Amino acid sequence: METHDAIEVCHLADPSATDALGRRLASQLIAAAAGDGALLLLRGDLGTGKTSLVQGLAAALGIAEPISSPTFALAQHYDTDAGPDAGAAALVHLDLYRLEQAAAADELFAQEEEEARRIGAVMAVEWPERLSFRPEGAWEVALSHPEDGEGRLARITPPGLTPP
Repeated sequence: METHDAIEVCHLADPSATDALGRRLASQLIAAAAGDGALLLLRGDLGTGKTSLVQGLAAALGIAEPISSPTFALAQHYDTDAGPDAGAAALVHLDLYRLEQAAAADELFAQEEEEARRIGAVMAVEWPERLSFRPEGAWEVALSHPEDGEGRLARITPPGLTPP
């Protein structure tokens, strides 16, 4: 794991490591979600592990139901089973892949972000590059295939920093 200007880069050997990263990020996102929601942007080509990361995030939030990519539904809402005193948050999982028009992506994002903030949920957005803007205050995880083809690389950028 390397850290440069508070940007963390880590190697994820397999899907369980990607799941574990999602679980680790959950505590930071829950703290950020306190009352106003938190936003996680997930970038990466098809098959880089965005949904696997959200599965780990959901498990750490106390969500018991199976998490799948909302590519066709565009958005999925999940409630926590941990109870209100557990410090867990609900999850809004958004996938903008099929929205080629930035205006449509922006509109869906605005609707779902409003709902996520209203309920204090963590919002995970796959394919945020479909938006016409970069949302402020967001965590970002960029997943990629390393040159050696082994596992995945994750570049984690906290709010307030601009990803490279």
